Amino acid sequence: MKVQTAVSNKQREVLTDEEVVARVLAGETALFEVIMRRHNQRLYRTVRAILGGDDECEDAMQDAYVQAYRNLSQFEGRSSLATWLTRIAVNQCLSRLRKHRHTYPMDTETEMKMIEKMDDGRPGPEKQMLNREVRHVLELAIEQMPARYRSVLILRDVEGLSTAEAAESLGMSVDAVKVNLHRGRMYLRKALEQKGGETLNNVFAFEAPRCNRVVANVMAIINSMPYEPGNN
Repeated sequence: MKVQTAVSNKQREVLTDEEVVARVLAGETALFEVIMRRHNQRLYRTVRAILGGDDECEDAMQDAYVQAYRNLSQFEGRSSLATWLTRIAVNQCLSRLRKHRHTYPMDTETEMKMIEKMDDGRPGPEKQMLNREVRHVLELAIEQMPARYRSVLILRDVEGLSTAEAAESLGMSVDAVKVNLHRGRMYLRKALEQKGGETLNNVFAFEAPRCNRVVANVMAIINSMPYEPGNN
């Protein structure tokens, strides 16, 4: 039976992912919102990186979260919840690509040094304008690069995953992650030759209205289900 949770917002912040999972499985389904809000940014960037555009991103995210909820009892904690969710989202995206007869090839090579970052000082108006322009160039370049480069670049350089974590999330070998990261960085380096090389931290931001929309849609689906997570 689904139950309402009395956990305060402050308490939600200190709960670990594993504690949230346990409480959702115990019936506090409203706490699944905590999982979504914690991991929406990564899943959005991952989904957008693989699908190569924004048209299907929210639908893919929602489907991935519903699948995760239905199979939550299968999360065993052998990897982080973020990695587990990312893998589900990746599979959701690959399924969509297969329906459109796209391919997702992988290969191997060695890793190279990452793009040099600009200083982190507070920018003035001119620097802010330049940063916005560079962000646009970055996002355009990332969307135009092959999907295998894009997904690795997002997880490694934007989300900060280790090579091993990215490999597990994407179902690639470590060597494949290295080569695709290398090639993705080279692709971006060429695009930024005249732009100064802004950091990647702000690309494909998942803004609050979209976050709220995805959370609301998934929770509506979950609340309409006549069964508890893990029963399938």
